[in-house]
Order: sequence, then structure tokens, then C-alpha cells
Amino acid sequence: YLYTLRVTAECDEYEEKFGIRKVTYDEKCLYVNDKPVYLKGFGKHEDFFVSGKGNNSAVNVRDFELLDWIHANSFRTSHYPYCEEILYLADRYGFMVIDECPAVGCNHWQPHTFGEQGADSDTENLHKETLSQLIARDKNHPSVVMISVGNEAATFEASARPYFESVISHVRKLTDLPVMIAEESKFSEGNHVADLADFIGLNRYFGWYDEIGRLEAIEPMLINDLEAYYNEFRKPIIVTEFGVDTIEGVHSLPATAFSEEYQTEYLAENCRVFDGLPYVVGEHVWNFADFMTKQGTIRMRGNRKGVFTRDRQPKQAAYFLRERWKSKDKK
Repeated sequence: YLYTLRVTAECDEYEEKFGIRKVTYDEKCLYVNDKPVYLKGFGKHEDFFVSGKGNNSAVNVRDFELLDWIHANSFRTSHYPYCEEILYLADRYGFMVIDECPAVGCNHWQPHTFGEQGADSDTENLHKETLSQLIARDKNHPSVVMISVGNEAATFEASARPYFESVISHVRKLTDLPVMIAEESKFSEGNHVADLADFIGLNRYFGWYDEIGRLEAIEPMLINDLEAYYNEFRKPIIVTEFGVDTIEGVHSLPATAFSEEYQTEYLAENCRVFDGLPYVVGEHVWNFADFMTKQGTIRMRGNRKGVFTRDRQPKQAAYFLRERWKSKDKK
């Protein structure tokens, strides 16, 4: 339910919509209002083929209608706070949001972040200030059920430990919502940060960036990776990214890279693994829709991992996800 708080003065009036819900978790599940939920959805971007990056109200509504059509229930604001209009729509449509601050990377190849001398204090202070602004702005949105403090940081570096101890401690002073970090690190035993968060987000591309074209490699690599993370940290896992670049209209039998068949079979193979692991509490496909990137040898007119094209038309994989997520609604 949404409520409206109306504050009036002699010459002014202000309205704020808000909702009330309870968010809890244990080592194998996320609960909203004491009911277990499985996160189904996407990483997204504020991007459209006509207007580029930025807010577009008509596109926002189209996106939410497609999210509803495909039976998703959540998305992550990868990799920055989205405009408030999107969160108001999430409230109205009843979607759950992992709210992520603009901390992409924090990698060892970026100067003055992590290294032998530790993290740069200016970066850490800016990171905390950005999280403060994010939480202050979005605290009344019932759609927000989790805070992500970053994406694909160099958590395998020892100096990442004190940095994220400080950042996550700062977040816990501002909100009771669970905290997550989306991880790229593929080795649990070398991760210095995962135990600090409440949920472990893993970005995984077995069968694409690792072993491209080999769908049979996905199951053993993914099971080994997820089991290692859970056994090491005993935290619920959300697979925050998995996907393959797919050119709409390209077909191949047997399925080969970049074809619509490969995307569908790739997603199905990953999802089959998730279903066998009870501590996997969510799956967010990368990406909701194709989006523009800088030009490069691995990009063909941008990132084509979308389940929808950049002008929001479904690829073959969208129909697979629609049936899968519809069946999960009934469980």
C-alpha cells in the first residue's frame, strides 16, 4: 500500500508518498513482510536509442510494463542511483529495487584506490558521502529493499578490507536495510570483503567471457564457484549479472555465440544450476535491454546482452524468462 503524507502551511503544501514494509533475511533467504521472496529481474541502464542516457518518462513506463509482462519482480540500479521518477514507478508497480551507489570498479588498475598504501582517503570520503545522499533521498521508497555499495571492486586486494569495513559501517549507521556488494572476484578464498555484507552479489559469465561457446562448461564452473562462496561465508547469494551478447535476428542450430538460440540456452543452463542451490535467492540477468557503450572490438553498436533490444522489443530469450518467472510465481 502507498500512503500520502501532506504537509500544509499558510502559503505552501508538500506531499510525500511512502510505504511501510519489513525486510529481513537469514543465510538462505530474503523476506519481505515475513514472506520469502526470490528476486527475478535484471540489471538495467538509463539508456534509450533515441535519447541516449538520461530520463525519459515514456520509456520508463514502457520498461515497467515489460518488467510486468516478463514476470520480473526486481532490478538493480546498476551502476548509479536512477532518477526519482523510476523509484516512484517501482513503488506503484510493486517492484523491489537494489539501490546501488555510483562506485563502479575501485580496481587495482585505477590509481589511488587500492594498493600497497591502502585506499585513497578522498575516494573513501566521496564514497561515503554519495551513500549518505542516496539513502537520504530514497529512504521513503518501499520499493528499495537493499543497498549495494559498489560493483566489481578489487575485493581480492588486502587493502580493500579496511576500506569496505569503513564504508559498510557508515551505511549501517544510516539504514537498517541489508547491504550488498556486487562481486567480480572469482575465488572465494581470496575475497577480503564478502563477509562484511549481508548478501553476496556475484557477476558471472561462464560460457561467455570464460569458455565462450561452451554451454557444457557452465554447470561445473558455476556450481564450484557458488558452493565455494557459500561454504566460505554462509551468506545468501544473488547472481547479480549473467548474460551474453546477442544480435537480434541471428539464428544458429546448434547454438553458437551471438545467436538468439545461444542466449536462450545460456540463460536456461544458468537457471538450472540456480534451482538446485537453495542459498541462491535471486537471479538478475545482464541486461534488461541493449545499451550503448564506447566503441571497442568486443562491442557491436554497444552492449548487446539485452533480453530486449535497445528500442524495447523482445528477443527469443525474453519468452523463455517469461515462462520461467511465471512458473516461479506459482510456487
